[in-house]
Amino acid sequence: MTTWLREETPHDVFRFLREGDEGRHQTARVTADGATWLASAAGGRGSALTRWEARPASPAALPCGTVFDVVNVDPVFGRRMLDKLWTEGPGSGPVAVHRGRTLLFAAPGTAQRLPALLDWEEWGEEVPRPLCHGLGDAVTVPPLAPSGSAGPRWLVAPDTRHPWLPGPEVVLWACVRAVRAASAADVRVSIFPPADPGANVYDVSRRR
Repeated sequence: MTTWLREETPHDVFRFLREGDEGRHQTARVTADGATWLASAAGGRGSALTRWEARPASPAALPCGTVFDVVNVDPVFGRRMLDKLWTEGPGSGPVAVHRGRTLLFAAPGTAQRLPALLDWEEWGEEVPRPLCHGLGDAVTVPPLAPSGSAGPRWLVAPDTRHPWLPGPEVVLWACVRAVRAASAADVRVSIFPPADPGANVYDVSRRR
């Protein structure tokens, strides 16, 4: 385990998080259990987590592929996906924003499987192609403590040691629903029939 996971650290990160958990729950705030889950992605002792322990208000780079994968999408499309996941689906796992992109944390294996599912899906060509980060990749995750800077931030922060993570089928479902919703919004419905291009048009504004 990393030094970041010790009960007592030089900067008491976990005590800080636990005290912040008491009496309030904020969707965009990491809890002590959520921090433990994030740290588990690094496995053994890592320099990134050592730096994070010393500077909890700084982002950190964590590997994908064992604890989570990340689906990296356009921010507008990502918001539509989240809307569908939370209003019509099972909800989402942790979600972050970084460099103008939305990062959806997904079950390990999603990064490998999702592109193939999109290729088979009828609506797949309409989906803005996501960047899928899996085994062998690493992502920058927001800081444990909110920093107020313009850097990465949590939309849905991890708050448990075993968060539910959507698999490739659920992410595909959200992609398709988001595309369909956008397509429906682009269709303008009128109660009037289309105009006849050959019809005579009279100016009645000056009629007496």
